[in-house]
Amino acid sequence: MKTATRTALVTGTAGFIGFHTAKRLLEDGWTVVGLDALTDYYDVSLKEKRHEILAASENFTPVIGRLEEPGLVMSLFETHRPDVVIHLAAQAGVRYSIDAPRSYVESNLVGTFEILEAGRAYPPEHMLLASTSSAYGANTEMPYAETHKADSQMSFYAATKKANEAMAHSYAHLYKLPITMFRFFTVYGPWGRPDMALFKFTKAILEGAPIDIYNHGDMSRDFTYIDDLVAGIADLVKAVPPQVEGRNDDAPVADSISTVAPWRVVNIGNGEPVQLMTFVEAVEEAIGQKAQKNFMPMQPGDVPATWAAADLLQHLTGARPQTDVKEGVRRFVEWYRDYYNC
Repeated sequence: MKTATRTALVTGTAGFIGFHTAKRLLEDGWTVVGLDALTDYYDVSLKEKRHEILAASENFTPVIGRLEEPGLVMSLFETHRPDVVIHLAAQAGVRYSIDAPRSYVESNLVGTFEILEAGRAYPPEHMLLASTSSAYGANTEMPYAETHKADSQMSFYAATKKANEAMAHSYAHLYKLPITMFRFFTVYGPWGRPDMALFKFTKAILEGAPIDIYNHGDMSRDFTYIDDLVAGIADLVKAVPPQVEGRNDDAPVADSISTVAPWRVVNIGNGEPVQLMTFVEAVEEAIGQKAQKNFMPMQPGDVPATWAAADLLQHLTGARPQTDVKEGVRRFVEWYRDYYNC
């Protein structure tokens, strides 16, 4: 392993995306301080196992606690003085935000406020904060580009993440904090969350139970494989938004960078929408078994389609996600069968 010379504070390291991001940074030679609350939103043992894998590296420091706990994040910034902050911790899930909206206020709004306040006190070189493709809401112009208007969120989850973007912009402007917001598009892969479609489909098919297919299957998603997502995050660490006075605005693609702050939003998506039924067929093929299908109406807060424009990501990093959905699903099913011994 390379000698660690730089420190990253990553929030949500026991979560799906945070775990993979921290793992990649450790492999690249970073020292990683990982903050996670290990909440019981889903199977805590899965979160503990992820942290156990990260803890095998002497360059990983786990911190168990809630973002919104007053003073906790500030103390981590003061002690570790991170070069880079990657804020991935959040209360996730569109549907759960209908049942438990207060948890989204506490984790997503108050928690992100604590991150921004700590960044103001101890400014890192770059702060990278997770948003979501759900921020595009009712927008029907596709593919979704970062410069599109995104003011009609369809769920409270999406509203809190769009609020995070606005909060971060204000801090970037007021305190000259370089901040990149990523909008993720339907991330999937090994170690995924049990509440996500691929995990639920795989579990149900293997158990001989029916799967729920919403909007009667008339949906599409821009599925993004976890390794591609993490590669995008790692590359964007180096793409620091410039201060306003040092900016070159002659970019060859439309850039979402602010005109008054070192802040931008970047899509990380495959750039290829896949029909839900095609995705189900990929799961069936990987498992070698047909699913029993229970067709359902659209759920509240959901959208019929997502599709990312990945031009800005490619311009900034030289790459874009490219894993084929069949290959990505196959890798997930292999992991699931190995992890659950089935």
